Amino acid sequence: MPEISRIAFTVLGFPIYWYGLLIAVGLVLGVLTASLREKKLGLKKDTALDFLLWALPAALICARAYYVAFTWPHYAGHPLSVFNFREGGLAIYGGVIGGILAALAYTRWKKIPFGALADLCAPALALGQAIGRWGNFFNQEAYGVAQSDPALQFFPLSVFIEADGLWHAATFFYESAWCFAVFAALLLFEKKGAFKRRGDLFAAYLYLYAAERVVVEGLRMDSLMLGALRVSQLLSAALMLGALAYILPRARRRGDRAIALFCAAALAVGALAACVHLAPLPVQLALAALSVLFGAAFYRAANPAA
Repeated sequence: MPEISRIAFTVLGFPIYWYGLLIAVGLVLGVLTASLREKKLGLKKDTALDFLLWALPAALICARAYYVAFTWPHYAGHPLSVFNFREGGLAIYGGVIGGILAALAYTRWKKIPFGALADLCAPALALGQAIGRWGNFFNQEAYGVAQSDPALQFFPLSVFIEADGLWHAATFFYESAWCFAVFAALLLFEKKGAFKRRGDLFAAYLYLYAAERVVVEGLRMDSLMLGALRVSQLLSAALMLGALAYILPRARRRGDRAIALFCAAALAVGALAACVHLAPLPVQLALAALSVLFGAAFYRAANPAA
């Protein structure tokens, strides 16, 4: 596999890194996607661009703070490197948290529904993540366990890491492909009128993204840790349960079938979270698929017209 350069090109001797360039491309395409959906969601023209001025700094600060908080020993000896964004080290979940905080402040200031803005941003987030993950490819990071079987040593299943001269699971690619699929699914189901209440599309994004992350994170070698636990796996499971709980009040009015499906989905999520270290990958993938299927069935039962 040819040597991978982190630098895309130079401008007046200043290097432009693939990592930052791809994040910028994802950002531009995400804003464009959101702008095209403003009218559908009853929001004023240029809401997406206006909100970007709030969300971008909040997302960058929180993404960096989230990463640094769980890797502090690396920065403790040279704290000024905390501000060196070009080296990488932005946690997606931190960025999402920052974006949500910015959205809460923005919607309160502009007096618009939070759910409408969240739904506007959800597909854009999935698209931006799908594109931005390729920055990890050029940075040679966010890869998974070593692949010793020669039959598995090919891209995109695996990626060659120059630092140790080994092939590793291409976890950045798995997530990128999944996020592209989530992006397409959200827009498709929105077009079919599947989301019946403001905020449901955003909840679907969180649920679907977390279902992938709780599995793929278990393959990574650079996970942010909280003791012996992977932070992103814990947060992913919590987000899946939170998305189900968001729908639960409607399910209570729909009777026993909806409640049974809620319990089935919640049990699938719980089993998935419990098995990420105990079960082989095929079992984890099967549990993730069951979680998604039960979650979809639960949503439909809580919203019969969906």
